[in-house]
Amino acid sequence: MSDDGLPPLRDVIAAHGLSAKKSLGQNFIFDFNLTRRIAREAEVAGKTVYEVGPGPGGLTRALLAEGATRVIAVERDARALPALQDIAAAKPGRLTLIEADALAVDERALLAETGAAEPVNVVANLPFNVGTALLIKWLTADWPPWWSSLTLMFQKEVAQRICAKPGEEAYGRLSVLAAWRTRTRILFDVSRQAFVPPPNVTSAVVRLEPLAKPVCEADLRDLERVTAVAFGQRRKMLRGSLKGLTANADALLEAAGVLGTARPEELSLDQFCALARALRCGGPSDTAS
Repeated sequence: MSDDGLPPLRDVIAAHGLSAKKSLGQNFIFDFNLTRRIAREAEVAGKTVYEVGPGPGGLTRALLAEGATRVIAVERDARALPALQDIAAAKPGRLTLIEADALAVDERALLAETGAAEPVNVVANLPFNVGTALLIKWLTADWPPWWSSLTLMFQKEVAQRICAKPGEEAYGRLSVLAAWRTRTRILFDVSRQAFVPPPNVTSAVVRLEPLAKPVCEADLRDLERVTAVAFGQRRKMLRGSLKGLTANADALLEAAGVLGTARPEELSLDQFCALARALRCGGPSDTAS
């Protein structure tokens, strides 16, 4: 038995005939010390936790062992449900299982339906193939969000993009969006050998904490449009790339106080927000079709 009173995860996987599916972006973690470290970093004691992609329940068990009052786990792979149901039976009232695609879930409605009070901690070893999409979904929802913190596992390259600063190679659209609404930091790296099967890359655990309001004033849609065009042609100077957004790129840049010769990775968050505000003030007639 493991120190949470349940069989070792390897035995659980063998008993249920489970294997990680590449098509679902799955990689299992057997190291209970590692999953408990993630749970401690997420500060789950006494909290309700929302978990995506629990698989056979390695992280789920760690969250419960570290004192989470309740875990609401969303899993789309029906093969994993019997193993998760075993955990639910062993921890009565503390694990709620939802069979669903997390990308399609309305989290606020789900929390209300399950009687969970907002905000909740989100902790997950996210499936590699949907991790970025889920993060963007959570960052672009109504604000303040339904979550109090996000403690998430990503490929290290994605983690670096989330936390990158202006001037860094990884700085891009995701960096701007994350910095606009949250405080971000990489907690620690996770070796590929910690997973079964081992992925081809190192992973990292990232923590994001929501700000009460964005760092600088901008409409979310305008900020997304500006960063999409700018970083979509990141080798170009802004005077060239922003022509994909408006016929009056020079006027937009002047209104925002941004040099047309700058490249997107050089711009601060404040400057991107200034461009977004200038786009909004320019009105629809300035926007290229």
